[in-house]
Amino acid sequence: MKSAPAVISVAFVLGLLTWLLLHGLNINSARYDSQLRALGDFTRFERGMTREVLTARAGLSRNYDALVHMVNAYDDALTRLRDTAGLDAEQTRVIDVLSARADRQESLIERFKSRNALLQNSFAYFGLFSDRLAASESRPVVTAASALAAAMLRLTLDTSDAAARQVEDRLEELAQLQAPPAETDSVHALLLHGQMLHDLLPDIDTILKTLVAESNNREQDAMLAVILKRQLAARASARKTRLLQYITSLLLLSGIIYFGMLLRKRAMALRRRAAFEHVIANISMLFINSSNDGIDADVEMALRQLAGCIGADRAYFACVVGTTMHTYRWSRDGIAFEPGWPERVLSLAPRLDGGEDGIVYIPRMNASHPHDAMLTEAGVSGWLCIMAAYGSRDGILGFDAVRGGALTYWSEVSLFRMAFDAIGNAIRRARLEGEKERLQASLQQARRMETIGTFASGIAHNFNNIVGAILGHAEMADARVAPGSRPAASLAEIRRAGERARELVEQILGFGRRGEGRRERVCLGTLVDETRSLLAASLPSHVTFEVDETADIAIVTGEPAQLQQVILNLCNNAAQAMKEPGRIELRIKVHDLVKPLSIGRSEVGPGRFTVISVADPGPGMDEATLERIFEPFFTTRPDGNGLGLATVREIVEQHGGAVAVQSRPDAGTRFDIWLPSGEPVEPQPAQHGSDPAFLGAGETVLVIDTDRRRLLRYEEILAALGYEPVGFTGLAEAIAACRAAHARFDAALVCHLPGGSSLDLAAALHDAAPALPIILAAPSTRDLAMPSLKTSGITELVHHPLASAELASALARSLVSSATSGRLRRAAGAS
Repeated sequence: MKSAPAVISVAFVLGLLTWLLLHGLNINSARYDSQLRALGDFTRFERGMTREVLTARAGLSRNYDALVHMVNAYDDALTRLRDTAGLDAEQTRVIDVLSARADRQESLIERFKSRNALLQNSFAYFGLFSDRLAASESRPVVTAASALAAAMLRLTLDTSDAAARQVEDRLEELAQLQAPPAETDSVHALLLHGQMLHDLLPDIDTILKTLVAESNNREQDAMLAVILKRQLAARASARKTRLLQYITSLLLLSGIIYFGMLLRKRAMALRRRAAFEHVIANISMLFINSSNDGIDADVEMALRQLAGCIGADRAYFACVVGTTMHTYRWSRDGIAFEPGWPERVLSLAPRLDGGEDGIVYIPRMNASHPHDAMLTEAGVSGWLCIMAAYGSRDGILGFDAVRGGALTYWSEVSLFRMAFDAIGNAIRRARLEGEKERLQASLQQARRMETIGTFASGIAHNFNNIVGAILGHAEMADARVAPGSRPAASLAEIRRAGERARELVEQILGFGRRGEGRRERVCLGTLVDETRSLLAASLPSHVTFEVDETADIAIVTGEPAQLQQVILNLCNNAAQAMKEPGRIELRIKVHDLVKPLSIGRSEVGPGRFTVISVADPGPGMDEATLERIFEPFFTTRPDGNGLGLATVREIVEQHGGAVAVQSRPDAGTRFDIWLPSGEPVEPQPAQHGSDPAFLGAGETVLVIDTDRRRLLRYEEILAALGYEPVGFTGLAEAIAACRAAHARFDAALVCHLPGGSSLDLAAALHDAAPALPIILAAPSTRDLAMPSLKTSGITELVHHPLASAELASALARSLVSSATSGRLRRAAGAS
């Protein structure tokens, strides 16, 4: 009963095919009939075109409408003939010949139409001017014109060369006559149209002869023969086709039976695929719930389940993480791995052709093949290997048949790529979890460093006040000692160190912002001299510091404090690495690079670069340490924080340079700092005192500072500069004083206030006295935007704590810009 539907279907197909056999169609009969009609129209319209041309030549037709209609019908017949030809190469060749003939015919017709129009026009004018000259009073003109008309009539009937020469002779005779002046234009026009008729008549007759010669039936007969041959062949083919239909039907029935068997086989493969995907799903769920410590056992269980799908005796997964190889194995009881197996597979597999999917599948080994022989020596009789993408050596999943003699054949072994990805992702996740733990530890360290940074920022604010006191008292003491004396030199060193300390405070306060600081031209020779004096008090007694005295004077653009920090960090690191007496050497050289040069992890050049080299004879470093010395928080000293060299590279790269290091164990270390260089200039000596040109002349300066002790110190500095200071600790008192006497103050100095209210204070003061120039003293100017400064009425910026030289320059510039308004205010106050 189950086979009844199949039997009925087969019987129906046989009946249908038998009916097709008995009712076979005559193929292409309609197409050949259409071709015959199109061919007849082609011949008929071609003869019609020739007839219309001859009619127009005889002057019986005054327009070309009928001729145009014939040409269009002629083209349409050719198009229908080509459309019905289809892909028949022989018919196409014959039709191409007809098409070429039609193109020639139409080209000749177009030439005829254009020349015949000129001919008829010239005939009309020739007759007109001939009649005029025939009525001429000059007998020679009448005779010549009549002779020319007779010759032209003969040329119209006979366009031979003799008739044409006769016309030429008559034209020449008429041209040589001395015509009366009143008939000169008529003679000239008659000659012109006569010459045109002389040229056109032979050309038009040539066109007509060509048209008549082309109008034959050779091509049509060839096309007709081809059509009839195809028609007869189609009738014979129709008979054969019916028989072929029956044979094809039997083959179709056989194909249906065959594809049914294939479908059954495919269904079995789908069931096996579903079972394998179920195994993959179980493995994935196993890895999802597995812990980092149990990953080895879970991978081994996954290998056992996958080996059961293909009948393998051994299964393994090998991968390389960093420089370490990790191997996971499974084998049946009583079957062991060969020595060095599967580690050798990592080098063997890429040499085999794994195709695009990177899979090598050998169900049964062939001992004659070189690679199969290598596997046979390892006891492998069947092998499946899944490699990482593009034949990489980073990972491999393998299955070996040892005892069974061969692996179970399966055409869809590419599904094992999913297993490879599942195992690889699980191992990668375990590695990432370990990396996560390491990053969490680094995060805790970074948070501790953030806390330290916040603490250091708070210290920097307090240290700023201390530095201000040092600089202020140093300036006041400097005014009371003799220039050039030893106390003056000591005070100059105190002032220089204090200024560097103030720049360091500004750097600490702006560290979190990572902003671009103020850049200036820095003479490295002068900077190194200052650094030498700072190192003299901090280097151990067994370490000496030597600078190459023959170094060229080099100029770079940057922040002096940051560049000094680079040199100090390198020298201090070198000193801490030297356990025995030794010497730190610092050299400065200038290099002109004509092409880019790779330095460390950066590329510099082309251009001029200054190289600062710091070398020490310490214990040196190995390759592993060299790879990590610039990492933040990496250090080899128990008391180090790992930020020194990281800060060095960050500062140098921010200045557009690069850092290179050379070191070997027991051979010392050398750091090369490459910085973009400017043109060398002569160093200028530092001037710490106030320029007499900048001293005041008793001008009154309003000073605002909330700290009374600092306010008194700043008043002393202003008094020493020649100004009359008037101090206030509150904004309300200062505004009241400005409003009481508008011309009392020549300038205002607003000092830094904790909490960032200095700009608000300056803005309020500007509202009370709009014409008063305001100078703002701030510890850092990185975050002060020009629009906000202009809105607040601030004309100058100076560093806080105050330095007398900088303050004197700022006051002088402010007073010069407002000199006119200041004199008007003082005049108004005196009156």
